[in-house]
Amino acid sequence: MRLYNNYCTPGFSNSYVLGVDGPPAAADSTEPEKREAIIIDPGAMDSETLANIENNYYSLEAVLLTHDHEPHIAGLRSLKRIYDVEIYAASKTIMEYKSNIVRDGDIIHIGSNFTVQVFSVPGHSVDSVVYKIDNLLFTGDVLTAGLLGNTDSSFGAMRQITTIQNKLFALSGDLIVLPGHGPPSTLNIERKFNVGIGLYQEKMSKSEKPNLWLDLLE
Repeated sequence: MRLYNNYCTPGFSNSYVLGVDGPPAAADSTEPEKREAIIIDPGAMDSETLANIENNYYSLEAVLLTHDHEPHIAGLRSLKRIYDVEIYAASKTIMEYKSNIVRDGDIIHIGSNFTVQVFSVPGHSVDSVVYKIDNLLFTGDVLTAGLLGNTDSSFGAMRQITTIQNKLFALSGDLIVLPGHGPPSTLNIERKFNVGIGLYQEKMSKSEKPNLWLDLLE
C-alpha cells in the first residue's frame, strides 16, 4: 500500500489517498494497468489530490468519511463529478448523496485489496467513526496527536474517552494514527501521553466539569 496525505487549507484538514502498489507497466503497454485506491475524508478536491489519483493510475473504489463535518467532506461534490464512486459513512446521506451505512464492528471488503474495520466513537459527533486498514487508523476528529475531539457536553466527553480507551487503546500493536487534523502519531504514544485524556481524568478526580479545550488555551 502507498499513502498520500493532502493538507486541505480551506478547513485545515487532512485528506488521504490510499492506493495499491503494483508491478511496472509491461514494455509493450502504453500505460500501467489501473490499481485500486480509496480516499478518506476529501476535505478538498484540488489538483494535488487529483494528481495523486491520476498520476498513479488509480481506480478509485470508495470514499470513506469519518464524520459529516464540512472540513472533511467539502471536496465530495467535486469528487463525485469526476468519479462514480461509492460513499461509506455512518450517516445515511452526506450532502445530497446516499451512503453505504457503516456500523460499529463492521468489516468491509472494498475491491480486491482493502479490508476495513469500523469503530463507532461518538462524542465529537454522533456519526464519528474510525477506520482500521492494515496498521493504519484513520481517526477523523476523534483522536489527534496528543488531543481529543472537542465535545459539547461532559457526557459527550466521557462517552468519547471511554470508547477510545475500550476500543482503540485495546487494539494490539503500535498502529499509526492518521487524524483529520494535525500530524500523525502512533497508538502507543497516545496511550501514554495523550494530553486530552490526562486533563479529563484530572478534572474528573476533582469532580469538576471537564472543558478540555478551554484548559488547553489557558
